[in-house]
Amino acid sequence: MIFRAFVDDATWRVMLDKAAFTGRTLLSVGVALFIAFYFQLQSPASAVTTVMIVANPVVGALVSKSVWRIIGTIFGACLAVGLMAAFPQAPILYFFALALVIGVACVVATFLRLSRAYASVLTGYTIMMITMPSFYDPDGIFISALSRLSAVTTGIVVTAAVFMVTTFRRPEQLVRQLGAVFRATADYALNFYQTHGRDVGAKSAADTPQLPTFRNWPQPLYAERDRLLGQLAGLSVSVENAATDNPEIAARLRAFLTGLSGLSGIVAIFHPHWASRPDDSHVSGEVHSRMAATLRDVAAIAKDPDWLADGTAVRARLHAAIAEFDMLELSHPDVTTLIALDNARDVLVQLDHVVGMLALNSRTLRVYARLQTYREWLPALRNGFRSAIITFLAGLIWYVTRWNTGPMFMLIIVAVVSLLSTTPSAARASPYLAVGLVLSIPAALLCHLYFLPRIDGFPLLWLTMCLFLLPGVWLQFSPKFGPIAFGYVVFFTILLSVNNPIRYNDIVLLNNWMAVVVAAALLVVVFKVVIPANDRSDAASLISSLVNGVRRLAFETRDQGRIWVRWESLQLQKISLMRMRLAMASPPVKLPEYMDAAYATLSVGRLIVRIRQMLAASPLGGELSRPVDTALASFRGVRIHPEHTAECLRNAADKLLAGSQDSLDCARIAACLTQIAHVLDEAPGFFHKHGPIQLNPGMKQADRPLSAPVPVLSPILGIEKTA
Repeated sequence: MIFRAFVDDATWRVMLDKAAFTGRTLLSVGVALFIAFYFQLQSPASAVTTVMIVANPVVGALVSKSVWRIIGTIFGACLAVGLMAAFPQAPILYFFALALVIGVACVVATFLRLSRAYASVLTGYTIMMITMPSFYDPDGIFISALSRLSAVTTGIVVTAAVFMVTTFRRPEQLVRQLGAVFRATADYALNFYQTHGRDVGAKSAADTPQLPTFRNWPQPLYAERDRLLGQLAGLSVSVENAATDNPEIAARLRAFLTGLSGLSGIVAIFHPHWASRPDDSHVSGEVHSRMAATLRDVAAIAKDPDWLADGTAVRARLHAAIAEFDMLELSHPDVTTLIALDNARDVLVQLDHVVGMLALNSRTLRVYARLQTYREWLPALRNGFRSAIITFLAGLIWYVTRWNTGPMFMLIIVAVVSLLSTTPSAARASPYLAVGLVLSIPAALLCHLYFLPRIDGFPLLWLTMCLFLLPGVWLQFSPKFGPIAFGYVVFFTILLSVNNPIRYNDIVLLNNWMAVVVAAALLVVVFKVVIPANDRSDAASLISSLVNGVRRLAFETRDQGRIWVRWESLQLQKISLMRMRLAMASPPVKLPEYMDAAYATLSVGRLIVRIRQMLAASPLGGELSRPVDTALASFRGVRIHPEHTAECLRNAADKLLAGSQDSLDCARIAACLTQIAHVLDEAPGFFHKHGPIQLNPGMKQADRPLSAPVPVLSPILGIEKTA
C-alpha cells in the first residue's frame, strides 16, 4: 500500500488522512501527559488512556464522544463512591452489585447509538478506575474519584482542543456529499429502468417459472445496491457527528437524516420481485422509457456539486414527470399499466420528498416524526448477562486467590466488557480485542526493560510512547486490524503505568502482565464458549420483527405520512442488522435470497400506505370498501398462511375491478393489492413463522428456498404433519 500511494491518488489521500490522525493523536498524548505531570495528578496514564479512547478522525464525533464521556465519568464516579460506601466490609456483595451495574451499563450501551453509548460504557469503566486504588484504603475513595475525574477530563479536553485547532472543517463538503449520493441514487434507479425496460414485452406469463429465482439481476446492480446502502448509512453517521460542532447542520439534522433514510428506502425497493412480474403491456415500456428520461434529466441537473443550494430545478422536473404519469393513468386504467405507473410515480414522489429534506433553500424543516433507533433486546440482554457473569467471576477469582493484583485484573475485565458493548457483535469482536490485550504485554515489557530506565526527561518519555503507540494508532480504523489495534493502544497505556515519579517493581509488572493473560483467556471463554452468539437465531428474530412490522402497518389507520417515515427507518435498521447476523450465521445461508425478500417487505409497506392514503382521499362505497378491509385484515394470519393472505388480496382486487370497472381509484387500489399478493407468493418462506431460518439448522426443511411452499411442520422436530 505504501508504494501504491505514490501512483494512486485515492491511496495517497487515505495515507495522508491516516498520517494526520496519527499526528494529532500523538500530539494529544504528549500535551495531556505533560499537563497531568505538571499538576501532579495521581494517575497521569489515565489521561493517555482517555486520549486513546476518544480520539477520532471526525471532529464532530470526537466532541460528541468527549461530552458523553465526561457525563459517563461523573455518573460512574458517583456510583463508585456509593458502592464502596454501601459494601465496605462485604466483598462478595460488592462484587455482585458491581456485576449488576456493569451488566446494566452494557445493555444500555448496546441500545444507544454512536457517542451516547460511551456515557453508559464509562459508567462501568470509571467505577473500577476510581475504586482500584481504594480497595485497600476505602477511606480514600473520594480523593481517588476526584483524581481520576481530573485525569480523564484532562485527556478529553486536550484531545478535543488539539483536534479542533488542527482540523480545517468544511461543512459545505458534507452538503456536497449529500448531493452526490442523491445523484448516485438517481443513477441506480436509472440503471434499473434501463435494464428492466429492455425486457418489457420479451416475456409472458407462460415464460415465468413457478418458483422464480431471486438472483436474476445483473451482478453490477446488486453490488451497486450494497455499496449505495453502505454509503448512505455512513453518511447518516457523518451528519450526526457534524451536527455536534456545526449549528447549520444541527438546525437541519432531522431533515437530513429523514432524507437519507428516504434515499435508502428508494434504493431498497428495487428488487427482483418487482422485475419478475409478467408484464405484457406495451404502455409499461413507455412508462419505463419516460421514467428513464426523467431520471436522466434529474441526474444531469444534480451533476453540479452545489445543486443542493437550490433544489427548485430538480423538483420542477420531478413534478412535471408526476403530472405526465397522472395523465397517462387516465388514458390507460388497466391493472398491468397501473402497476408500472404506481411504482414509477411512487419513486418520483419519494425523490421529491427527499429533495425537500436535503435542499438548503427548502423550508421543509418540519419532519413528520422523530426517527427512532431499533433496539435488539435479545443480543443486548445476552451481552449484559455475559458482562455481569465475567465481572462476578473476576471478583470471585480475586477473592479466592487473594491476588495482590486483583484490582488491576478487575479493571482490565471491566474495561474490556465495557468497550465490547459498543461493537456490533461482542462475541465476534472478543477474540480480536483479546489478541490486542496479549500484544500489549511484550510491548510493555520491551518499553519497561530497555526504554524507560534510560529516559531522563519528558521529551524522551513522550517520543518513546509515540514509538510504541504508532502502529496501533495507524491501524486503529482498519477494517481488518482495527479491534486488535484498539485493544493494543488502550491496554498498553494501562500496563505502562507511567506515574509521577516512575517506580519500577518487577513483581508488580509481572503480576500486571499475568492479569492481562488471565483476563484475555476469561474473556474468550465466557464470550465464545459459555455464552456464544447465535447469529442464526438473532437473524430469525429480526425477520419475525420485519414481518410483524408489516402486519402492524396493515392495521394502522392514523396519519400514514407520519407513521411511514418512522416505520421505514426502523425496517431499514432491522434489515441492516439482519444482513450482519446472516453474514456470520453458521451454517451459512443464501444471503442474497434473504436480502431480496427483506427489501420486498419495504415495498409491501409502501403499497399498504398508498392503499390507506387512497382510501382516505376517496372513500369507497360499502360494497367496495368491505373487500379491501377484509384483505388488509387477512394480514393477521400472514405468519401462519401467507398464501391465504395473498389469495385474499387477489380476491379483493378482482371484486374491486368487477364492482366498479370505470373507477380509477378502484383500479389503483386493485393494482396495489395485486403487487402485495405477488410478493407474498414469491417468498412465503420469509413471511411464514416456520420459514427455513426459523427451524433448527439440522432439520431437513431448514435449507429449502424461500420461494418454496411452506409445509405443515412440527416446529421443534421438523416432522411434516397433515394439514
